[in-house]
Amino acid sequence: VELKESGGGLVQAGGSLRLSCVASGSVFSTMGWYRQAPGKQRELVAKISSHDSTDYLDSVKGRFTISRDKAKNTVYLQMNSLKPEDTAVYYCNADLLVSRQGTQVTVSS
Repeated sequence: VELKESGGGLVQAGGSLRLSCVASGSVFSTMGWYRQAPGKQRELVAKISSHDSTDYLDSVKGRFTISRDKAKNTVYLQMNSLKPEDTAVYYCNADLLVSRQGTQVTVSS
């Protein structure tokens, strides 16, 4: 089983990024994204169920959108109106698994 993220980078405040995560080796019910900023605990940013029900961290509601392509076993996180406080390493999550590598998102002010 492998979770591989892509799409992170450096963007100015107000900009957008789209993260992707391809899951291989199994079919997952719930997929999502965590993030961890330096010196802070990891937090769940968004998740999407097998029925496409979604849930978001309050601070990203209205700015981030999670979606999935079940045929490709891929989950996406569209991040708009990014803020410096969104800066973190973003990790893909599938059921009880969390990726080890993550992808860095840096938002400059």
